[in-house]
Amino acid sequence: MRIFLFTISSLFFSTFIFSQQTFIKGRVVDSGTKEAIPGVSVKFDSTGVVTDFNGEFVISGQPGKKTDLEFNFIAYDKITLKTQFPSSDTLKIDVGMKGMNELLDEVVVSAGKFDQKLSDVTVSMEVIKPALVENKNTTSLEFFMNQVPGVNTYDGQVSIRNGSGFSYGAGSRVLILVDEMPMISADAGDIKWNYLPIENMEQIEVLKGAASALFGSSALNGVINLRTAYPKDKPMTNVTLYNGTYSKPRNEKWAYWPDKQNPSYRGMNFTHSEKIGQWDLVLGGHLFDDEGFRQGETEVRERFNANVRYRFKKVPGLSAGVNVNMMDYKGALFFLWDSATKALTPQPGTLQAFHNNRINYDPFIVYFTEKAGKHSLRTRYFRTENNNDKNQSSTAELYYAEYQFQKKFKKKFTLTTGLVYMEQQVYSDSIFGRHTGQNMAGYLQFDKKIKKLTLSLGLRAEHFRVDTAVTKGSIGNKINNLPVQPVVRFGSNYQLFEYTFLRASFGQGYRFPSGAEKFISTSISALKIVPNPSLQPEKGYSAEIGVKQGFKISRFRGFLDVAGFYSEYRNMIEFVFGYYAPPGVNVSNPVIKSGYAGFKSINMERGRVTGIDVSVTGKGKIGKVEVAMMGGYTYSKAINPVYDAASDTISPGTLEGSNLLKYSNRVLWKNDLQLDYKGFSVGWSNRYNSRMQNIDKRFEQPLLYDLFPTIPIYILPGLKEFRAKEPKGFWFNDFRISYNFTKQFKFAVILNNAFNTEYAARPGYIAAPRTLVFQVNVKV
Repeated sequence: MRIFLFTISSLFFSTFIFSQQTFIKGRVVDSGTKEAIPGVSVKFDSTGVVTDFNGEFVISGQPGKKTDLEFNFIAYDKITLKTQFPSSDTLKIDVGMKGMNELLDEVVVSAGKFDQKLSDVTVSMEVIKPALVENKNTTSLEFFMNQVPGVNTYDGQVSIRNGSGFSYGAGSRVLILVDEMPMISADAGDIKWNYLPIENMEQIEVLKGAASALFGSSALNGVINLRTAYPKDKPMTNVTLYNGTYSKPRNEKWAYWPDKQNPSYRGMNFTHSEKIGQWDLVLGGHLFDDEGFRQGETEVRERFNANVRYRFKKVPGLSAGVNVNMMDYKGALFFLWDSATKALTPQPGTLQAFHNNRINYDPFIVYFTEKAGKHSLRTRYFRTENNNDKNQSSTAELYYAEYQFQKKFKKKFTLTTGLVYMEQQVYSDSIFGRHTGQNMAGYLQFDKKIKKLTLSLGLRAEHFRVDTAVTKGSIGNKINNLPVQPVVRFGSNYQLFEYTFLRASFGQGYRFPSGAEKFISTSISALKIVPNPSLQPEKGYSAEIGVKQGFKISRFRGFLDVAGFYSEYRNMIEFVFGYYAPPGVNVSNPVIKSGYAGFKSINMERGRVTGIDVSVTGKGKIGKVEVAMMGGYTYSKAINPVYDAASDTISPGTLEGSNLLKYSNRVLWKNDLQLDYKGFSVGWSNRYNSRMQNIDKRFEQPLLYDLFPTIPIYILPGLKEFRAKEPKGFWFNDFRISYNFTKQFKFAVILNNAFNTEYAARPGYIAAPRTLVFQVNVKV
């Protein structure tokens, strides 16, 4: 009876106390933009809540109780408000948080899979905002990436700090992400640059160095993460129209249109974003029509994308949605020039007419609370269809799913863990064959901040299967044949002074070969490519030490970043020329042997890249002029440390006896400067690439020079003479000027490659001549 009476009285007392509770309800916004800030930590006493997607929060307490409300959010100044719970009903308050307004406090996610300030990351990273991409009238992200410090692209292939050569569009050592999920084709394992939805981007984050512990295979050389945007509080519509005209190249004999109007291109980008009740909606599109400055090479593409998200009102912190992107893409591709004297004319029979389609669906669900942490399930279906007139058609499907749990504990400790499943299906009866691949992975990421020291540790286990080939992982030289390949990364960042940050990091990399590298079988003119089903995965690691120094000159603020890096690769995959006859074929007869000449992906022994990377970023006012700048200098040396010139008789480079890796540029310089005054803006982009010193000698010599020296069969006729006239390096200059007639209407004139520099991004593929672009932009 006593127990019963005690229980009844306790319940009555608790009900009475609860009924006496009152509430504080509020909304947190950016004090400058007045936009709501979701995810703000609101703490009081020993508990707390997190603002929802509308920046709103509700807390309860005893009537009349005094309390301190502490508002915390990354990249904003902390606010503490002294208040007290009302005697009855609800107290409503609005809180405006002031952004730190420092480039060092830029929020990024790619460095550790969670929001953190740029100054706290333990690796080198560049952050690109959409304004610069728009100002340069970027038609494909591939061309813009050449402006990013330490990054270079070669006819679709990207390299960070010289960590990747050129492999004819098969495979990539740099992983491209869209909203933190891979956007790599399932067949070729390459990046579809013109498919990326740059018309709807929040920002681009470029992570330099091996990042397989975070993002898995293909992140051997770095990561490029394009984060798409969601609506702000106010609806926004952005439309850009442009028209560009190609000039004649400096060598006017190359022009295939001597008596015709210069070729041109035109296009449109549009985006509309809006919040409708609990719905977030973003619609975007891109139209592009290019007549081409290379003879016969044309391109027409139509792209549409949408981001849709629903924020559950009755379940704070819960959201679900789907992102969609699709593109129809047709035209003709230029592969090999006719000769050095007709560099913009294709070799007979090499022009490839195509009609391709791309589509991806990305359903997701996210649940986040202060106590429960963050749970997210993100999925992707990515389909590519490639149809052409060279019997090289293929269809590929990628299925991706990732569950992630993240929890921020007390004392600034963050745990991130997740599981990944990915499947590839390749359907191609001509160029690749039919193949199936699977990838399963699990990862753990630990991040801890101890006063001025930030520590990071990441672990990942990867299992791959392509047809019957499976992962045979190893740890060092003693533990082999594991069912998974473990990779690890760790780093530290120490705030030495107020704006001085020292860092060091080490990360392992792992890349399973793409289907194209293992199974491709095709030919273009004299260039033949043969399959290698026994191709093995690449492994490697990168390490760096660096310093990030913030600076302030009057109202102009920025930072200087200096890093020394060292990367090592084993089983490095490269396309190598050879005579690849099937087993049992007698090749003692040179005529028979010549029939098996071609290029094949093989595993080299080792590769090593060392160097220094310097970048500077700044933004602010100097006098009455708004100034924004981004620049960088990269010096690197890429070598094969165990190269033996005596044994490399089949596929030597043009630098005979040299251990320099092929298709690398030792020096890169990048700079972009923009000045805004009242309605006027002027900009200047400047780039320098040192000469590509070492390429495959078969591109300069007769294809069969070791068998039949006098037979003049060339893959690229005249390349040797063309390269002999090349300077030691190439300077590129782009200029732009614009005027904002109103806040909604802007007109711009852009001049790319202003001095008409002649440059082959890769052997036999001349870059665009001077191009004049007119652009109109409307924002409402």
